Amino acid sequence: MKKLLELQNLDLQIEKFRARETEIPKQKNKFDIHRKRLADELKQSEDKFKGLQLEQRECESEVTAKQEEIKKKETALLAVKKNEEYQALLHEMEMHKKQIGVKEERILTIMEEMDNARTCFEEDKQRIAGEQAEIAAECDKIDAELAVAVSEREALEAKRGPLVEAIDPIHIRKYDRIRRAKKTGAALVPLQGESCSGCFMGITAQNVNQILGGEFLSCHHCGRLVYYAPRVEEETAEVSKGGL
Repeated sequence: MKKLLELQNLDLQIEKFRARETEIPKQKNKFDIHRKRLADELKQSEDKFKGLQLEQRECESEVTAKQEEIKKKETALLAVKKNEEYQALLHEMEMHKKQIGVKEERILTIMEEMDNARTCFEEDKQRIAGEQAEIAAECDKIDAELAVAVSEREALEAKRGPLVEAIDPIHIRKYDRIRRAKKTGAALVPLQGESCSGCFMGITAQNVNQILGGEFLSCHHCGRLVYYAPRVEEETAEVSKGGL
């Protein structure tokens, strides 16, 4: 029984490390969200600058197109003979010049906005790079914590084989069967009064007497093996005295 309980204690420790190996990577979730927020923030800053660049090119293209229209109309003036047509061309040319003036004013405003957007983008890029570096450092710590958990779990698993070999195969099969059925937690539990401490259901008087006598029996309700803790402690103490 002592060896079987040692095996269970070992398995429960391994179980805790496996749970940690599942939970530790979840710590990165908040950093993944933070990374995405930073990436979105940087993209918005970059898109604003690129949007201004595009608008500037469009304004410059419109100015060039209007200037070409004015040149065409200046050439057309030379061939016009009627005053009405001449005045109409002059009016159109004047409208193009006004439109050019509006676009040129907008280009100047865009250039100023681009200077500000460029400065903001560079500042955002530097700040975000710093925050990303901090996130990477925190994620490295999490990876290191996970590596330690894996290493400690593997060290415990290495102890399991020799311990299993020292236990009666019949008891091992029964123990393993219960562990597989329960998935987690103890397969062996101490007697608590006249009840199983695993499911807290009552045990028959006959079985209680057998357990008190040093046997470990299956609980009829949950299937766990029930033992009498003081008896195991006595046996452990006797073994210790015998080794002195």
